[in-house]
Amino acid sequence: MTRLQFLGATGTVTGSRFFLRHGKGTTLVDCGLFQGPRAIRDRNWEPFPVPTDEIDRIVLTHAHIDHTGFLPRLARQGYQGPVWATPATCDLLKLLLPDGGHLQEEEARWHNRHRSTRHKPALPLFSEEDARQSLALLRPYPYDKILDLGEGFGVRFVRAGHILGSALVEFQLPETGPHATVLFSGDLGRPGRPILKDPAPINHAGTLILESTYGGRHHDQEDPEATLERIINRTAGLGGMTLIPAFAIGRTQLVLYLIDQLQRADRIPRLPIFVDSPMASSAVPIHCDHTEEHDLDMRALTSGKDCPITPENLKMTRSVQESKDLNNLTMPSIIISASGMAVGGRIVHHLRHRLDDSRNAVVFVGHQAQGTRGRHIQDGAREVTIYGKKIPVRASIYTVTGLSAHADHQEILTWLEHFDYPPRHTYLVHGEPQASEALAAAIKETLGWEVSIPAFGDQVEI
Repeated sequence: MTRLQFLGATGTVTGSRFFLRHGKGTTLVDCGLFQGPRAIRDRNWEPFPVPTDEIDRIVLTHAHIDHTGFLPRLARQGYQGPVWATPATCDLLKLLLPDGGHLQEEEARWHNRHRSTRHKPALPLFSEEDARQSLALLRPYPYDKILDLGEGFGVRFVRAGHILGSALVEFQLPETGPHATVLFSGDLGRPGRPILKDPAPINHAGTLILESTYGGRHHDQEDPEATLERIINRTAGLGGMTLIPAFAIGRTQLVLYLIDQLQRADRIPRLPIFVDSPMASSAVPIHCDHTEEHDLDMRALTSGKDCPITPENLKMTRSVQESKDLNNLTMPSIIISASGMAVGGRIVHHLRHRLDDSRNAVVFVGHQAQGTRGRHIQDGAREVTIYGKKIPVRASIYTVTGLSAHADHQEILTWLEHFDYPPRHTYLVHGEPQASEALAAAIKETLGWEVSIPAFGDQVEI
């Protein structure tokens, strides 16, 4: 008997954690951080629902922190088993996890200096050293090859097309027939997007655990290049700065690719472009090196010149002083900085410095979860609190939905239509309640499948 327990990404987009008990073994699929409102973030500080000595292995869908960021803390609590992921995911985690620990330590130091914490002293969830030690657990494994877990169980990574290294995780059961798998979508990517290959079609699964981030919503069909062109030219004409909060992994590289294309076509001026994120800067060569992940257009461009995610006038700012020096810029420029939801990282300092100037623009290029600073700004807040100070929002605020790396409502339904047989059951996760409910209704109506929306801690037999 195989049992599945939902330990995260239920009723919220973040905190991906799914625990399988199978035969004589166990597998944790994803080990993510909860992000967003404090009530959700506080789950990161709770004891992990499963003792570390009961986890035989961890399998990761992709590198984003809401799928991997709890790994250093779990390792510090005693987990020393293997962590399986694609080669590109392992390479990205060598950047992401230590950076996450560094940010945790920085935030704790700031709160202690300003005495603005419920806990004295404020402590990091995990340290940079914790993160570095957890990297020794990583085990790279290629796409489309079965990892034998014994007793007839296995795992296979299948391309998800979300970010570099992202995978669907197909968990194989010791039985025969079209229902002998449990499929975890992780974050499902979009067809026809630049840089990466499309999500692989899947034609069967016994049980499907499916993301629903964009349930009930459809991405803007406007050309994202044209939208960026209009925003950048308008803001430059006003003499302002274009601030782009972007995830360091995936979204930053996509934005750079599009800016490069606009420059090549002389559709925008050759403005100074700053990637103010050491992690994003280090991720650029990783994206260029993993050519096995590239789609045909990316391969063609890479073969003819330097990697096309390094546009002209690009500067990577790594040190704190270089980041602070950007505050002195007065000429029109573009600053791309993490985090993508403006909940931490260097973008927060740039927002504090630039939000109150009507010449400037803030461009959101990804999903903004409820309760995040990015969501408040996106929803029209007239002021936001940043490091204890209320900052008026006078900059122009834009959202470019066409850059999302998540499949939208219709793209998910189209991907599901590849199935030759309906799953025995489909569970919707990684979505706020309204989104999950909208997608569940559509799947039931259009495909006639059995669909449930699990709650935190629910257990089901497979």
